[in-house]
Amino acid sequence: MIDLRTVDLNLLVDLDALLATRSVTEAARRLNLSQSAMSGSLARLRKLFGDPLMVRTGRNLTLTSRAEALVEPVAEILRLVDGVLAEKSEFAPATATRSFSISASDYATAVVVAPLIRTLSAEAPHITINVRPRAADVPSLLRQERVDLVIEPRETMGPSPLPNAPLFSDRWLCMLDASVHDGTALDPERYLALPHLVYSIGQDLQLNLADRHLADLGVQRRVELTIESFLMVPLLIRGTSLVSLVLERSAGLLPITGLRLVEPPIPVPEINEAMYWNPRNTDDAGHRWLRSRVAATAAALDDGRVG
Repeated sequence: MIDLRTVDLNLLVDLDALLATRSVTEAARRLNLSQSAMSGSLARLRKLFGDPLMVRTGRNLTLTSRAEALVEPVAEILRLVDGVLAEKSEFAPATATRSFSISASDYATAVVVAPLIRTLSAEAPHITINVRPRAADVPSLLRQERVDLVIEPRETMGPSPLPNAPLFSDRWLCMLDASVHDGTALDPERYLALPHLVYSIGQDLQLNLADRHLADLGVQRRVELTIESFLMVPLLIRGTSLVSLVLERSAGLLPITGLRLVEPPIPVPEINEAMYWNPRNTDDAGHRWLRSRVAATAAALDDGRVG
């Protein structure tokens, strides 16, 4: 039996961060510690557990089997402690120095995270927001606490046991070059005859929801160009015959002078963005504050339609 009086239980917080991030640097950043301090904690944890916990594989650190077995128990222990202390915890955004990570597409980052940052710069000047790329396995991303919050379309997530809240909806429009295309209506036949630009999302290069919907319908298109970000769409369409599906809110943020936005001739369902988080953080005062600010930012989005 280990005498708990001889163990620094603060090491569990460091261990949780290390297990979640699989990185000494990221764990240190999450806890606002120096890298050398986190390296010292890892050395003490290795001695405590009699296991290396993290081993180098190429350029990355990989958890040992013992460390993998500790992920859930350590997270649960800290969740229980958080629950005991929750009623006494407070969060003062004006003076807090906490760091939060949000996983979001470049679209969600442009539409909701950017205005969020402008608000927080005045309300919480010492808070750090780390924007992370989308991941295919969102539950794992949150369970391992590699991020604090995920912004994803409900259509992508499907039914989920994760706590979540709606943010905003958006609809799809077709973007074309106005100098190449006259005012002739874009009917399905003409639409399918045009060359298409398709953008993918995430590190696994998934089709966006609109293009995935057309693919599921069996719609045959001539895809001439594929890219990984909606931000490049206006630049690549200008001066060409290309057509691309874009989200209306994002189009309002892009340089679209000389481009046309028209209704898709083949109906495409709108998307509904929501935020998801680890249930362990539901009652955390700082996390509640972050969620409230994201929700307020989404609620304040202009509803101006450009199509």
